[in-house]
Amino acid sequence: MNRIALLIGICAFVGLAGCTPSKEASDEIGKFEVTSPIVTDTSFTREYVTQIQSLQNIELRAMTKGFIQTINVDEGQLVKSGQVLFTIMPKEYEAELQKAKAEAKTAELEWLNTKTLEEKSIVSQTELAIAQSKLDQAKAQVALAELYLSFTIVKAPFDGVIDRIRFKIGSLIDEGTLLTTLSNNKEVYAYFNVSESEYLEYKTKNDGEAKVGLLLANNQMHKYKGTIETIEGEFDNSTGNIAFRAKFPNPDLLLKHGETGKILMTIPIKNALIIPQKATFEIQGKVYVYKVDENNVVKSQNISIKQSLPNIYIVESGLSEKDKILLEGVQSVKDDDKILANYVSLRSVIGKLQLIPTP
Repeated sequence: MNRIALLIGICAFVGLAGCTPSKEASDEIGKFEVTSPIVTDTSFTREYVTQIQSLQNIELRAMTKGFIQTINVDEGQLVKSGQVLFTIMPKEYEAELQKAKAEAKTAELEWLNTKTLEEKSIVSQTELAIAQSKLDQAKAQVALAELYLSFTIVKAPFDGVIDRIRFKIGSLIDEGTLLTTLSNNKEVYAYFNVSESEYLEYKTKNDGEAKVGLLLANNQMHKYKGTIETIEGEFDNSTGNIAFRAKFPNPDLLLKHGETGKILMTIPIKNALIIPQKATFEIQGKVYVYKVDENNVVKSQNISIKQSLPNIYIVESGLSEKDKILLEGVQSVKDDDKILANYVSLRSVIGKLQLIPTP
């Protein structure tokens, strides 16, 4: 009987022990996915506000005073080099030219007569020289009159697009009056300002001309890539920036002088240490992750971010690719919590993330 009671007691003790969870199991607060940072080559895009300028953009001004007689083009019209755009009443200048030609003819006859007399030794060589001087002066007056007459015809100096026409036929204008502007938009310049640190980074990574994109005001990409051609010679002391200039093809004449947009410059990064942004949290402006040790205990770790990309961070310091970090549930744990870890490859996670923003 005592043996039976002893056996029952032993069984009861074994059963009770089997029903009681171990201390280690009770310490685990749940199952969480963990991963490790990876080192890879990647890139990111910097945006710079830019203003478009035509390859050639000039003001067409009247070179003489008078009434506008004809306007041969319309606003927004594409014109060819040498095409007549405006004529200013030429009658006065035509008359001046005829007068100058008549005086030149008279001077030429006087010179011929003097030359004949000089050959017969009737007049001196000095008188012949004076006659020659009067002839040269008369010819100069003809050339000047022809020049002023040419000012009454305003021609396009290059192929381009006409801007607003500021006067109508019959308007009286003065010398120097702005008639319109002419823009050559077959190619355009895009100017944008770059900080000193970004300038130095650009120069260390680009030996030649770099390609850039142009995001237009309607959030659409210009279909032609541009090339950074020049960098200004000095920094602006008030802003600490330096101006870059990129040239973009514009065969469709879509881009106009004065248009705005954003330059998109792709910056490559070699051997970048990356982690998902969802694995981080912030406290007082600092970024943290939860590192997971060999016992699956989590501990917060402050990290320094080199660059923020869509959905991922490039880490500058605070982590290595050998570390394990909590991937999800950072709001559900605290320091020294023990978890049940489910390790997942970061490459498989990143493959599901959108790393490049769609303009």
